[in-house]
Amino acid sequence: MTKIPTTHRWCLFLDVDGTLLDIAATPDRVRVDPALNELLRATSDSLAGAVALISGRSLAQLDALFAPARWTAAGQHGLERRDASGHVHRARLDDSSLAAARLAMAAAAAEAPGALLEDKGLALALHYRLAPAFEQQLRRQVSRIARQLGSAFHVQEGRRVLELKPASATKADAIQAFLAEPPFAGRRPMFVGDDLTDLDGFAAVERAGGLSVAVGDHVNALLRVASPRDVRALLADLAEGKVTA
Repeated sequence: MTKIPTTHRWCLFLDVDGTLLDIAATPDRVRVDPALNELLRATSDSLAGAVALISGRSLAQLDALFAPARWTAAGQHGLERRDASGHVHRARLDDSSLAAARLAMAAAAAEAPGALLEDKGLALALHYRLAPAFEQQLRRQVSRIARQLGSAFHVQEGRRVLELKPASATKADAIQAFLAEPPFAGRRPMFVGDDLTDLDGFAAVERAGGLSVAVGDHVNALLRVASPRDVRALLADLAEGKVTA
C-alpha cells in the first residue's frame, strides 16, 4: 500500500461500492459483513467521529446495507446528507419532471435483457453490467431522455451504469458541507473512491489540501490502492493511529 503522510489530523470520506465493497453483478447483491461495521466504528472512534460515507446510493439504501449501523453519510451524490448530529439535509427539488423519464428509462431497460433500472427517487440509474452488448443502445437512449429534461439534469457515468441525476448534486458539495461542520472542520480531508462519480470529490479534498485515494485503476488520484481489501487495511491503520499526527 502507498505510504500516507502522518503529519495531519485526518477526516475521512469513503465511497461505498467498489471502494469499501467489491462490485456485485447488481446493487442488491452487495452485503456488508459485521467485521466491516466494526472496522468503520474503530476508525470513526480514532478520528473523533470524522468519518462519512459519500455514495450514489440513497441514505435509505445505505442504512439497510450497513444495518444496524447508521453512519454519517451523503446519499444520491449529495442530494441528501445526514450530518454527524444525525440531522438530514435534503435538496429541495421538484421531481415531477422525472415521471416521464422514469417510464422511458424503464422501457429502455426492458428492451435490453439483463439491464436493471434502479429508482433512487431523485435519480435514476440504469445498470448494464449484465447487458454489456446493449451499452451503446442504452447510451443513446439515456442521452436522449436527458436532453428532453433540459439542463437541470445530466447523465453521470459510472462502472457499467448510466445515472440520470440533477446536475446540481455532486459529491464535492457534500464533502464541502461536511468540512464546514464538526467534527470534520479543521481536519485534513481524505476521500477514497474508485469511479468517475468520485472525481469531483477528489478535486474537493485536493483543493482543501487533502488527499484523494483511488481504488483500482479506473480513475486517477494523488494516491492509489489496488482493491477494497487494501481500503480495509488503510482503515485498520487509521483505527490504530498509524497514519495520524
